[in-house]
Amino acid sequence: QVQLVESGGGLVQSGGSLRLSCAASGRNFSSYIIGWFRQAPGKPRDFVAVASRDGGRTYVADSVKGRFTISRDNARNTVYLQMNSLKPEDTAVYYCGADSSPWTGYYYYRSKYDYWGQGTQVTVSS
Repeated sequence: QVQLVESGGGLVQSGGSLRLSCAASGRNFSSYIIGWFRQAPGKPRDFVAVASRDGGRTYVADSVKGRFTISRDNARNTVYLQMNSLKPEDTAVYYCGADSSPWTGYYYYRSKYDYWGQGTQVTVSS
């Protein structure tokens, strides 16, 4: 089992940057695929980015490609989401999730993730 805590959210102007952190406690952090999702009011929780167990494979959603980068530091049990050139439409609660199943191409399905953090609010003003 793993516990996840997101941090780093806040209010930022359009064009600004934030770095979110997903810190994990518990055993065997490196055995989990870690994904970032976001949920705006009245909308479903959508995939943003994912990092494989060793961080060697990373993918981001088309909507954030070129602006967001995911990375992980297994020695620190932490995954990061660097968000640059933020837009008002990036406003949402951002969640990280941990997936213990084998790596497949379906990392964008939120149902694959076994554990979730409580989320961190990101608000981008225009």
